[in-house]
Order: sequence, then structure tokens, then C-alpha cells
Amino acid sequence: MSIARFRKNGTVELPEAVRASPRLAEADGFWVEERDGELLLHPRVRDIKKLYVEPTTGCNLTCRTCIRNVWSDPVGAMSAGTWNNLQEQLADLPQLSRVVFTGFGEPLSHPRILEMVADVRARDIAVSLGTNGLLLDAAMARDLVQLGVDRLVVSVDGVDPAVYADVRGAQLEQVLDNIRLLNEAKRQLDTLIPALGIEFVVLRSNLHELPQLTGLASRLCAARVLVSNVLCYTAEMKEQMLYGYDPQPSLLASGWPVRTGPWVTWGTVELPRMHWGAERQCKFVHDHSTVIGWDGAVTPCYALSHNYEYLAIDGVKKSVARYALGDVNRQRLEEIWMSEDYVRFRSEVRAFHFPSCPNCDLRETCDLRQQNEACWGWNPSCADCLWAQDIVWCP
Repeated sequence: MSIARFRKNGTVELPEAVRASPRLAEADGFWVEERDGELLLHPRVRDIKKLYVEPTTGCNLTCRTCIRNVWSDPVGAMSAGTWNNLQEQLADLPQLSRVVFTGFGEPLSHPRILEMVADVRARDIAVSLGTNGLLLDAAMARDLVQLGVDRLVVSVDGVDPAVYADVRGAQLEQVLDNIRLLNEAKRQLDTLIPALGIEFVVLRSNLHELPQLTGLASRLCAARVLVSNVLCYTAEMKEQMLYGYDPQPSLLASGWPVRTGPWVTWGTVELPRMHWGAERQCKFVHDHSTVIGWDGAVTPCYALSHNYEYLAIDGVKKSVARYALGDVNRQRLEEIWMSEDYVRFRSEVRAFHFPSCPNCDLRETCDLRQQNEACWGWNPSCADCLWAQDIVWCP
């Protein structure tokens, strides 16, 4: 460990090895903080690597697993002005490598979604898109392929049509037909992209379908299956919950062959954790990601991007308030990212400087916890976050 020295003239002398750090060289100054008797320097770096964009909170489905059933947020779609403000600012982010169009609404229902994708691809930035697949008709599939979307994740919560309809209230065969149209467009245009992924929200009522899911993925030429637990928001949904505070048996699944042109590769399945654990890590912060809401608000993750209530892992009802750190209609995204609150928030989350509320003896009666706060550390608190536990996952 090297020694830094503070001079009487107010300057700081950093060791040569520290000065040579690429991260410090990229920094536009530092935020200085005293935490628990220590002096911390937080570099202000334009290092956003992944941008989650929510084109709309509207959706063509009313899935019984969706948090939209209980939130108070308005239905809205990103305006042309907000999108233009955002996409013009992408040039300020030298490390940005991917834009993900997804969220709690259906991106393909936005009337300008293809223009938005085209704007990003014109900057040679990779694009992922999440969808329920019902609007992925032949024309849309061909357009997405031609625009160069390289990842497409389709939500399929059942292999049996009746199981799928029970969760989503729609026809599974229409989704499967649309995926086949996508594969046909890829064949006609002689390309392997977008790589297809399937997202599956596992419930007590569809758990028996999990062994068949990889077979369906193989038939659809999907390279990846992402299995997530449900974010419970009612007593009814709690009945469907498979994970718990105490150790639970892990889910089991295997890989499958995927034909990609003349080659056959092996598909992968990612399974969620099924019980509370000591290790906590935020993938949004770890991946240098941020979320842009339909109205231009900048939030650090999906968990804090809307106003809603849900049941924590031990059944305590929590109220989550949207945590917006800025608005791309009023500030540059790079400045929001490097603001004092946002830089300090990411530092707190990287160190996970939060109590473990589910392990606290006062957890059932703590009114702070019910408001998504904690008795120490940054607020809003990430202490209960199911995403940080890999219990709930996003594409």
C-alpha cells in the first residue's frame, strides 16, 4: 500500500503507481468524502458502458406477474424531444458499448422504436431488445435484423399453451410463430444476429415446465435462457414464490444444442439463487449501467426506477419510491453520472455499505425498512434488494 501526502499549500502528492492508474487519468476531478473516519476520493469518470432505455411503460399484455398491476405510475411513451436529447448525448460517453431497449413496458409498442434503434446503430453501438414477442411480426422481425440488433430476448413463461396463457393471458403459438419469422428473416439475410434469448419467470405453477424449456429453446435456436424468480407484490403472488429466507433447493437445468448456420453450439441457462445469502453485488453498478425512463429521468437500476410496493424475502411489505438522480431533458447525462450524489451512491453500492435488514432482529417491526430505508448507510437502501442477491434477474 502506497502513501499519499497532504502538503500545507493544499496539494496532495500521490505515489507514482497511483498516478499511473488509467482510471485516475480519465477522471475529471474527484469528490471527497469522509466515511467512518476514512478519507475517500471518488473519481468523476465518464464510464457508462451500458444504457437501459425504457421507451414506454405501456404494454399490450396484463401479465399477472407484472409489478405494473400495483404501481401508481402513469402510462407514458418517450417523446421525440426526450429521445433526441438523449441520443445526442451518447457522443459524450466514450465507453458506452451497448444500449438495451426494455423496461416494464413493451418496447415494440412504441411507434418510433425502429428509429430509436437506427439512431443507436448509426453510432456503431450494440443494441439489445427485450419483448414479449407478440408484436414481432414478419415486417418487424426483418427490420430488426436489417438494423443489426445483436441480442433479442423474448419472455416465454410457459412451454404448455395453457400454462403460458395463465401467466400472460395470451396465445403462446403466436409468440412461437413470430420467433420462427425472426429466424426465417435471419436465414434470408444470411446473418446469425440477433442472437435469441428466452426469459422465463419461474413460479410454483410453471416450475414443472422448466425441464422442457431447454428443448423449446433448442427448437427455436435460442442461445441463452435466463430464469428469474418473480418479484412478489401481493399475497396471491407470494403463494407462487419459490425462493425464501431459509435455504431452498436449487433449480436444475441443462444445456442444449443450438444450430447457427452450418455450426452447432451449446446453449446456456442462467438460474437464479433461491434463498438469501451473504454475498451481495449490484450488476447495474458492476456493469457501469444506468436506466433512462420514458420521461428522461435517470435512475441507477430497475429496482429504483418506479413507485411500487412489494413483499421482501421474509414477507415484509415495502414501499419503493422512484430514485431519480437527474433528467436528460435538463442536464447532460455525463454530468448526472458524475454528480456528487450519483458517484457516492455507486461507491456505497460497490462496497455494499448497507445493513443486512433481512437478518436483523427488528426486521418485522422496522418502519424504516418499510419505506425502503435503513438505520445506516445510503438511503434509499439496497439492503433488501433481490437483484443484488441474483434472486430476481434482468436480461
